[in-house]
Amino acid sequence: MERIGFIGLGLMGQPMVRRLLAAGHHVTVWNRNPGKSQALAGHGAHIATSLAELARDCTLLMSCVSDTPAVEAVVFGADGLAAHGRPDQLLVDFSSIEPAATREMAARLEAQCGMHWVDAPVSGGVRGAESGQLVIMAGGQEDDIARLRLLAAALCQRLTHMGPVGAGQVTKVCNQLIVAANALLIAEAVSLAEKSGVDAALLAPALAGGFADSLPLQILAPRMASQSFEPVQWKVATLLKDLDNAVKLAREAGASSPLAALADQLMRLHAGQGHAQADLSTVVQLYREP
Repeated sequence: MERIGFIGLGLMGQPMVRRLLAAGHHVTVWNRNPGKSQALAGHGAHIATSLAELARDCTLLMSCVSDTPAVEAVVFGADGLAAHGRPDQLLVDFSSIEPAATREMAARLEAQCGMHWVDAPVSGGVRGAESGQLVIMAGGQEDDIARLRLLAAALCQRLTHMGPVGAGQVTKVCNQLIVAANALLIAEAVSLAEKSGVDAALLAPALAGGFADSLPLQILAPRMASQSFEPVQWKVATLLKDLDNAVKLAREAGASSPLAALADQLMRLHAGQGHAQADLSTVVQLYREP
């Protein structure tokens, strides 16, 4: 059985680890904030005091951290995974980061210690992580993807092999572009309904099953209408980072992306007004505040 090492215990990482433990997997965790590691000890997780210890004791390493610099720090920072990795190990990165950086770091990691890399960003939010209903879009070699599939049943409803390393991150950029732009349009629709004398709380049930329906509509519209912004399920800062990645990828690919650029500007405005760590549903405040 694989001995899993999991790095990053944020909104997504904690429930993912709990799912792996509940499925009977041996999981060792490491987090920059040790308190989050301790919270999982009661669920059966082993706690590593360093990345070196994690790399020494585990065969399959998983990371779910905030952004590209965070991934690079975990892998190539002082005493990081690359310094202790082995050719028999596999790194599965669930983080949502830049595709080009993923390809560069994967090649660098293999050259340094022989470890392979699978980029496996996820979609489904905290609810999907808690219920094991995430979708995983993966990039990597076929045998490495097969190795991940043996564990993925505890985490996801579907894992799709999108192509070589980096293809998973490209797919996640496309996913996040749709989610972020959709969230902004849902906020605009909620505001329009309110200012036109319609109860915005009725929008989601009224539109359910129609062409305008979506998971973001059913989750975000009721929260926007009731101004129920807790608990945080999707951070504004996370979506802003993903929109930045979308704009950058479009530029690198020579693709036209006017809606991505506009969504990026609006999300940046909202984050700059003090909402960076708030839930995505708070974007409705863009249309309510003077």
